[in-house]
Amino acid sequence: MPDVTKTVAAVEDAVAPPSAAQPAPAKNKDKARSLWGDAWQDLRRNPYFLVSSVLIFILLVITAFPSLFTSASPTVGDLVHHFNGKPELGKVGSEGWLGYDGQGRSVYARLIYGTRASVIVGICVTLIVTVIGSIMGMIAGYFGGVVDAVLSRITDIFFGIPFLLGAMVVLQSFTERTVWVVVFALAFLGWTQITRVMRGAVITIKQADYVHAAKALGAGTGRILLRHIMPNAMAPVIVVATIALGGYISAEATLSYLGLGLSSPTISWGVDISAGVNQIRVAQHILLYPSIMLSLTVLAFIMLGEAVRNALDPKLR
Repeated sequence: MPDVTKTVAAVEDAVAPPSAAQPAPAKNKDKARSLWGDAWQDLRRNPYFLVSSVLIFILLVITAFPSLFTSASPTVGDLVHHFNGKPELGKVGSEGWLGYDGQGRSVYARLIYGTRASVIVGICVTLIVTVIGSIMGMIAGYFGGVVDAVLSRITDIFFGIPFLLGAMVVLQSFTERTVWVVVFALAFLGWTQITRVMRGAVITIKQADYVHAAKALGAGTGRILLRHIMPNAMAPVIVVATIALGGYISAEATLSYLGLGLSSPTISWGVDISAGVNQIRVAQHILLYPSIMLSLTVLAFIMLGEAVRNALDPKLR
């Protein structure tokens, strides 16, 4: 007669679910990622993002701690070195590594300290236009109707003003053009593109089911805008703002070159480029090095914006 206990145990093992006999799969192994998670995974493998991030990090460190890179003064010179453009070989990072300008000031020191003005202008203008443009775009896109019509016409008026020409007119109103005056002049006309991008994104997102569900549950307008619409509409805005940042740095240099932006004693790449043009035949190095730094900075932010755009756009991925 067979053993009843052994028979029951064999039947239980046969009908037991696979999970009882096999180890449970690792948790979160195939967990679905959000748009930002997918974008981050894509960015980590993008060489453009890695190169631009390194360049931007170096620029930010130079902006915050210029004294780490040079001990020379960017404003004090010695006429003994008047227009001396011969580099001091074997002394990379020294005072005369990149030569001197007409007043005997170190070109390298002015290059390092000029980073601060250019980067601060670009970052501050980008932050201001992003905040203003996002608020106006959300209000216009969400409420629609008369509110949208009024805000859109105001945006069209500002959008029709040439950016650099309008900034020149604004700057002419100030006798002293400091960094913050230039920031105000550029931000005064630079918010229109962000507004249009945000408005289009909000018009699309407000039709989503989760927005209608939030309204049905009694969520207020502020909560819907801040908790549901804004986080999902910021992706295209971040892309446009990142690319535009390099453009604002270039615009500041252009205005300073024309004599309508920053001026001495403020140290800026645009100011040095303007001074170098007058001496291009006898001292090309004064114009060359600030131009290279300006080009690398603008290129870094454009590369970062392109990498972010490719990562956040599902069609491109």
